[in-house]
Formats: sequence, structure tokens, C-alpha cells
Amino acid sequence: MLKFLSFLSTILLSVFSFAQPLSAYVNLQNQVMVWDDGIIRKIDYLTPISLKIGRTAIPYLDNSRSFKIYYGGGMRTINAGFTNDYFVSDNLVAYINARSLNVFDNGATRNLSPMVQQYFLGDSVLLFLDGIRSEWKAYYNGDIYPIENFLAAEAIEVVKVSDNIAAYDNYANQFRIFFHGTVFAQENYAVSSFDVGRNTVAYVDINRQFKIFHNGNTIVAEAFPPQNYAVGDNVVAYVSNDGYFKVFYDDTVTTIGFFRPDYRVGDYVVAYRDGGGYFKAFYKGDIITLESYYPDNYVVQYNSIAYVNRANVLRLMSEGEVYDVSTIFSNGDASTSEGWQLTYDVLRYKVGANLFRIFYKGNEY
Repeated sequence: MLKFLSFLSTILLSVFSFAQPLSAYVNLQNQVMVWDDGIIRKIDYLTPISLKIGRTAIPYLDNSRSFKIYYGGGMRTINAGFTNDYFVSDNLVAYINARSLNVFDNGATRNLSPMVQQYFLGDSVLLFLDGIRSEWKAYYNGDIYPIENFLAAEAIEVVKVSDNIAAYDNYANQFRIFFHGTVFAQENYAVSSFDVGRNTVAYVDINRQFKIFHNGNTIVAEAFPPQNYAVGDNVVAYVSNDGYFKVFYDDTVTTIGFFRPDYRVGDYVVAYRDGGGYFKAFYKGDIITLESYYPDNYVVQYNSIAYVNRANVLRLMSEGEVYDVSTIFSNGDASTSEGWQLTYDVLRYKVGANLFRIFYKGNEY
């Protein structure tokens, strides 16, 4: 029975983690419409004051400033006019009522602190400074963990949170990593720079070595600090001290070539201009050629890259597949992203005044 329950929990966690992403827009009648797993639902009758799109939830302030969240196929009113600010990630919604910090997680709301001074939101972790106890804490997977005590209340100035991980230099100038509910005493000295992504932290230590923490293990990737670097989800891209463009993925460092590219890291994707000027993507170990030139504007998010090419075609690379989505846009310069929006792997684009289409995994809605 215990084995069955463990197996069932794994299945449910898997389903939740890989839930279909969402999209939203306001139609001609000023109604708020949500695209959810191929179904378009009307959730409000008036244009909201503000709206933000997460992977599993869509929070918004409606026309009367009531704070609402679309989640699990339905809309919920959280409060009427009390919310000052809010943020959304993959799985969490953090919101402030006066100075009180609250979280919406997996359909349930919870107050984390009646007086918060600072907070940093990742996909499934929320790091915050509790003003009542002057203590840094982390909310993760339904639990609250103490991070640093009152001595650190005003001493932690450099904090980065992404997805399921947080990294910071504490009050004693020690580098710490919070990962899966555990604080790793990573370095006994402050680091000169660092960046974070899902399961991953890259940093330059006190001895100027470039190190990568991934899933609890740490490697020395380079003996000298790189010229630049960026971290995504399970991936690190960087230009080494001697000019090689490299990508860390699947616990392996791959040398792409001897050139200094323009590049961006977005979640699981590295988009870059190679030595010949081609626009390419590194995605889960594969290199995909997209164009023979490097576009001025493109968006990288989750497993996808979206852009408008020179033929005025809206293109999408998603999960390794390349799609020519559309040549129809409502404005003259779709490359500014005013005519389209990529949220996670869902591409929403405008075909007329408040008329939208959705493209996801090769299908148009």
C-alpha cells in the first residue's frame, strides 16, 4: 500500500509539474479570455487593471481592484481591493496586502508574514525577510524554512532566486545555496559573482575559479573566471577566459567553438550568434540552426524561441521543432513583440483589433 501511495504521489507530482501552460487576452467586448489546454474560457466581463500570466495560474486585478486568480479551470476571488502588488511564477503567486506577504500555491492561499520587508520569487521557492522576527525565510513545497537569523536582516544584499533554488552571500560573507529545503554551506567566503537557474548555480569563487553547482554536486568548470556567463534551467552558457563559447548541460561541458557570441539563456534554451553570423539554438544537447543571420529581436522562454524573420514570418522553435506560424499581424512591426507574446511555450499573436490566435505544439487555436 505504501509503495502504491508513493507511486501515486510521483504520478500526481509529475502531472502537476508538466501541466499545460496558459495564455490570456482581452477580446473586442473587453472580456478577459483564457486559453487553457486548447479550451478558451471567459473569466471576466471588463478589462482588468493589470494581469500577469504564470504557467499554472493567471492572477489579475479586475476593474474594481478585486484580486482574482484563474487556476485549475476556474476563477477565484482572493480579496476585494486589498492587494497592493503581486507576482507570478511557474507554480506560485505571491501577493502583498498592505505589508502582509501571502502565497497562492496549488490552489491554496497562505499568509507567510504579516510584515515583509523584501521578497524574491522563483518558480517554486519564495525567499523573504520577515519583518516581525527580522529573519530570512524560504517557502518551498508547502513548508517554511529558516534561512538566516536576525543578524542577517540588513546584511544580505545580493540574493538571486530562480525556479527551485536560491543563492546569496550571508551576513558573515559566506556563500550559501538553498536547494530542496536544505541550506548548503557552499563557500566560506563571499563570491565575486553568481547566477542561478533550475537546479543550478554558477559562480566565481574567492580563488577566481569558475564553479557550477548542479543537483547538489559541484564541479570546477574553469580554472579562471569566464569573460561572461548566464544560467538557465539545468544549463550554463559562458565564454571562457581564452575565448571559447561553452555550454554546461547534463553534467557535461560542451565546447561550441572559438568565438565570442551574442547569446541569451532562457530557461532550457541557449540562443546565440555563431562565428559565421548564423542564428542557432542549443536545446538539451542539440544544436539547431534557425537563420543565416542574427535577428535584432527575439524572445527566449522555457523550451522556445519566437521571432519574426526577414520574410515577415512569425517563427517558433519549441522543444527542438521549428514552425512557420503566420505572416498575418495586426500591426506593421511585429518584431517589436507588440503583435505577439510568448508565455512559456504558448505563442499568442494578434490578427486584428483584439482578435487573437494561439499556437502551441504545432496546433493553432
